Amino acid sequence: MWTDIPIMQAPMAGGPSTPELAAAVSEAGGLGFLAAGYKTPEAMRADIAATRKLTSRPFGMNVFMPSTDEIDPAEVAAYRDRLAPEAERLGVSPGTPAARDDAYEAKVADLLSDPPAFVSFTFGCPSSDVIEAFQSRNVVVIVTVTSVDEARQASAADALCLQGSEAGGHRGSFTNTSDEPLPLRVLLHSVRAMTSQPLIAAGGLASSVDVAEVLGLGAVAAQLGTAFVRCPESGASAIHKAALADPRFTSTALTRAFSGRLARGLVNRFLTEHSPHAPAAYPDVHYVTSPLRKASAAQGDPEGVNLWAGESFHRTTESPAADLVRALTPR
Repeated sequence: MWTDIPIMQAPMAGGPSTPELAAAVSEAGGLGFLAAGYKTPEAMRADIAATRKLTSRPFGMNVFMPSTDEIDPAEVAAYRDRLAPEAERLGVSPGTPAARDDAYEAKVADLLSDPPAFVSFTFGCPSSDVIEAFQSRNVVVIVTVTSVDEARQASAADALCLQGSEAGGHRGSFTNTSDEPLPLRVLLHSVRAMTSQPLIAAGGLASSVDVAEVLGLGAVAAQLGTAFVRCPESGASAIHKAALADPRFTSTALTRAFSGRLARGLVNRFLTEHSPHAPAAYPDVHYVTSPLRKASAAQGDPEGVNLWAGESFHRTTESPAADLVRALTPR
């Protein structure tokens, strides 16, 4: 195994992942991850530099693959119109769709120039040339998969991160469809039967018992995201951290309401009202809702923001990241 402890902190784009969190997890013997998603290449590089100042241990960077969604502009416009009254109430205007590639090429080029020890990819599998370029730099390449077919497509990767249906945040699937997502243990069993690649289990894990179980099923490590959101080193908003412990929020659901791509979050008003109308249009919908989400957060309203959370959210704590890594480690 690449780390002392088979615990990985999920790369949570949009705020939760920080140099402080990644460094704390790595320093504790696990593997911390940064998130390049939604950031400029310059901000991504700054995060790497900041993390290196905090730890000499290995850590990783996650990159979003460019969106391949075939967008219907009329559907996006209709959804934008639907949100206009909500935006007016918040004192903002719905956003306008912009670049759809998340500066992928520039980020890959920057990472190849001075890479961290691990690079992972979400929303698809990079080309064999990109994978080989990182491997030639002795970088461990990880691809997030949600099905057996995706695992087959990522056979050149050094390891696969298996994301079960229980996971919080965006589905890491290669396509933006409504296929029934597989629970982690089913996915782990199915992929283990067809590959000898190291497998990382992710989705709904919250305790050392959970970690021991997936290791027993053939995973080399457990990746947890929601478990780390309430850590003091996490960059998640105060409203997000508080919601995970708020008894008003009792369940999670998959939704496209906030970004146009399926993601699991706490069921709140925005999710309930707008999920049936959100098109499969990522990241266009992300841009449209961004001003609304920022305004709701600024006004302290958890009912109007994306509260990404896995199914085990009710078991989260406010523990420092190092303490959490130790608590998650099977005895």
